[in-house]
Amino acid sequence: MNVKSLETTAIIIGAGPAGAGTSFFLSKNKIPHLVIDKETFPRDKVCGDACSGKTALVINRANPEWLTEILQDPKTFLPSWGITFVAPNGKALNIPFTANRTKETKAPGFTLPRLVFDDFLFRKMPSPYCTILQGADIKNIEVTGGKAIVQLIHQHAELTISAPILVGADGDKSLVRKTFLNESTNPKTSAVGLRAYYEGVTGLHKDNFIELHFLPEMLPGYLWIFPLPNGMANVGVGILSERIREKKINLRGQMLYAIANNPQIAPRFANAKLVDKIQGWGLPLAMERQPMSGNNFMLTGDAACLIDPFSGEGIGNALYSGMLAATAIQQAVEQNNYSAAFLKTAYDDVVYKRLGDEFKVSATLQRLCKYPWLFNYVVNKAYKSPSLRNTISCMFTDMDLREQLSKPSFYLKILFNR
Repeated sequence: MNVKSLETTAIIIGAGPAGAGTSFFLSKNKIPHLVIDKETFPRDKVCGDACSGKTALVINRANPEWLTEILQDPKTFLPSWGITFVAPNGKALNIPFTANRTKETKAPGFTLPRLVFDDFLFRKMPSPYCTILQGADIKNIEVTGGKAIVQLIHQHAELTISAPILVGADGDKSLVRKTFLNESTNPKTSAVGLRAYYEGVTGLHKDNFIELHFLPEMLPGYLWIFPLPNGMANVGVGILSERIREKKINLRGQMLYAIANNPQIAPRFANAKLVDKIQGWGLPLAMERQPMSGNNFMLTGDAACLIDPFSGEGIGNALYSGMLAATAIQQAVEQNNYSAAFLKTAYDDVVYKRLGDEFKVSATLQRLCKYPWLFNYVVNKAYKSPSLRNTISCMFTDMDLREQLSKPSFYLKILFNR
């Protein structure tokens, strides 16, 4: 078998949101790059299927027409206007994402199956600067002589591809992370999620609020119900891996038990039908800062452990990190500098400057979920107080306000009605 050699400016492994986000902005900056994925699109990806305002922001920056295409197709993309928190005591609190909504207001977020969304992003990637290899079998990756080298088999041909920078956008089991950082993820910052698709779930909010049910037996994790287009719903659970091991939790059994027996949930599934099988995946959480680059390589999305510790959001952070990675690559190209020190400053530090405070607050909120009495108390107060509900609503768009949730003084004020 003849070995063909290719050279480019950047190699991206993974064509999901993190890889697509990187590719979009490399193309905008006219930087040649090659995207490699082991799958052939469209392909499924186990996920909660919820896209936040961060997802919309990045897509809009890449191409405003793409966001318009999404928002004008409610049969494929379901607009979501808020979130419902259900406390351990069963009391629900509806929090709109937008406090002052008008007819002209665009939905801050949306839901759709990852099979559809990832294919949408994939079909937007082709450009004069982007080459895509689907169904590729990577045999080896290494950095040598100031170049990243990827050896693979594509369409029965051996290829050796080299570039000064390699982007690992290859998910929670990242080969790039494992190869260059000698690890997959930190076990203390990982969680496990299960996803199932149901049709016929009742009681969904008229404005398609996503639901987080903080059941006592799952804390500090939760069960979610996310409405999807065409009468479907994404239903799943997410719990810290450490807790699963400590309590020897059968996650699938616990999820099905809650659906069948929880007094708030079970009636809504009385006539619901499970579509396809229940599937699981790893959730590398951003509980603590971890390295995301080194000599001639960078990590984005789940490969960089950028899942929000509280909400579980991964898609928006993957796209956002891809956008920042493309900017760092542009700077590296301009300065011909792909060293670990340069990429840490141009990429790692920028990611944590933009997202670090958000991750810290979310990590604190996740830890607070270990105390169900506190969660119950806040929800009870907010249920009775329109001003407190409005404050919590604003916290989704204002990080300074959201940070108050992680401070003891916030709860003292609620306790003493101040």
